[in-house]
Amino acid sequence: MEKSSRNRLMPRHAALFKTESLFDKIAGAVCRAGTLPRKELYESWETARRIRRKYRGGRVVDLACGHGLLAHILLILDNGSQALAIDTKIPENARALSHSLLETWPRLENRIHYRQMRIQEVQIYPGDLVVSAHACGSLTDLVIDKAVEARARVAVLPCCHNLKTGSTGNLSNWMDGSLAIDTVRALGLASKGYVITTQKIPDTITPKNRLLMGHPLTP
Repeated sequence: MEKSSRNRLMPRHAALFKTESLFDKIAGAVCRAGTLPRKELYESWETARRIRRKYRGGRVVDLACGHGLLAHILLILDNGSQALAIDTKIPENARALSHSLLETWPRLENRIHYRQMRIQEVQIYPGDLVVSAHACGSLTDLVIDKAVEARARVAVLPCCHNLKTGSTGNLSNWMDGSLAIDTVRALGLASKGYVITTQKIPDTITPKNRLLMGHPLTP
């Protein structure tokens, strides 16, 4: 199975996920909904697992959320949270995905709230966990800035690096331009009093696989 496939998972694909593992249960729910490409399932799963190994508790704020799968998985992995799923345009079938997941995890009922609004309008609090998977280009920087403004924890998986507008810190003669942009992001977060952690999700899912996490050293 090609994990990077952009083909949509449909109900007939549920037979591919037959075990009682947590991942297969999530995959089965995604298949029943028939809304997401295979790639997004694996991206969200691998990202959520790494975030939850580092951070637990608090409200999850999933910015540029798309269908909101990352927010759902983070709550499945940590029963003590609630979540906001924020995007300027929530896909029409996002609710179908949420309902399918709630069929398997009814405890998530009334704990995940979709909001159609700009990132700039979202109120972030210090106890929040701000996340974003593949917020395109400068949206990743906006996510980081919103978290830092509130001194909240943050985890981003950047993509769509724009070498014309993104800051490379004049490092692009030493390294790939997109890596230079993410390096500047990581060092910038550290310079603002954050303890940073850098990880990768498997590149068999996406080449844009650098996960940056951080929490304030002091509130």
